[in-house]
Amino acid sequence: MHNPVTRRSLRGATRHAVAVAVAALLVACGNSSSDGPGPGPVAGAPEPLPSAPEPAVAAPLEAMPPGRVVPVGSMPEGMVFDGTTGLVVIGLRSPDGVVLVDRDGQLVRRVDLDGAPRHLALAGPGGPVLVPAEGSDQLVTVALPDGRIESVVPVGRNPHDAVAVGRRVYVANEFADSIAVVDDAKVVDEIPAPVQPGGIGASGDAVAVVGVRGRQTKVFDAASLDELGNLVTGAGPTHVVGDQDRLFVADTNGDAVLVLSVAPEVGEIARVEAPGAPYGMTVDPVRRQLWITLTATNRVVGFDISGAEPRPVADFASVRQPNSIAVDPESGTIYVAGTADGVLQIVTADDLG
Repeated sequence: MHNPVTRRSLRGATRHAVAVAVAALLVACGNSSSDGPGPGPVAGAPEPLPSAPEPAVAAPLEAMPPGRVVPVGSMPEGMVFDGTTGLVVIGLRSPDGVVLVDRDGQLVRRVDLDGAPRHLALAGPGGPVLVPAEGSDQLVTVALPDGRIESVVPVGRNPHDAVAVGRRVYVANEFADSIAVVDDAKVVDEIPAPVQPGGIGASGDAVAVVGVRGRQTKVFDAASLDELGNLVTGAGPTHVVGDQDRLFVADTNGDAVLVLSVAPEVGEIARVEAPGAPYGMTVDPVRRQLWITLTATNRVVGFDISGAEPRPVADFASVRQPNSIAVDPESGTIYVAGTADGVLQIVTADDLG
């Protein structure tokens, strides 16, 4: 088993050495007396990495979307539905925290935090809720239904997303290029991730993490941490969710959803067009449906994933800036967070006709 403390220490020492070297280089450049142009690209130097993909900046709404729209708080992003308690948990920022609302969107309680999440996950039915708090570099677990904070675990820099497999939790540390492995409220291991890991998800015992700047998805075994595959995924992937023996990756810059196999080997097996900067995703395991938000167009699309390839089954207008989505598997009700206006959209099957 790897020693996470040693790895962090080595990483810190390396960063310090790099910072000293860069400072010395800047001083030397600043003292140069040459008035001519700077040096050109170094032959054989690696290409700079592209910037990280982000959700599109959505335009104002032209009409009211279907369903009910209720206010929930400032900049809602990150959402999960728990069928055991019937609660929707939503991340907020400024002030940072999460709110617990019932199926109708009515506030049950608010939990204040030291940092806001971009994503939420469940440790299991009935909770607790896994809250990667980016601003405080912590994984916070929040009990349901009372909202009590069960644990606060320091992880890596800017924890962006988390997923639970069994008793372990895997946290994508976006600005540390690592995955923290948490067990019994302690970091027990740390493994490398593709450059700037964003979304993380699981399919069975396989965990997948998306490197948003590296344009890669790494899949590894949850128990042994051995790598099962690492492949280039799209023009700008952001998030991943699992269903049975497949993974679905949102290629936000590529306007598509990529379908990956887990066994007998990791590989891309299908690509489905989803124009509009697809970003938030959730799976309805009962109906075998995948729901995806299109942040450029303020829409949500649904796919039937029971067959070999996803098949479109729904398309409806959403609230503005739909960065996050969740579903109630019992009723099929869909919840969409409108980040721009601080609202929650609740869409039932009847609303979609």
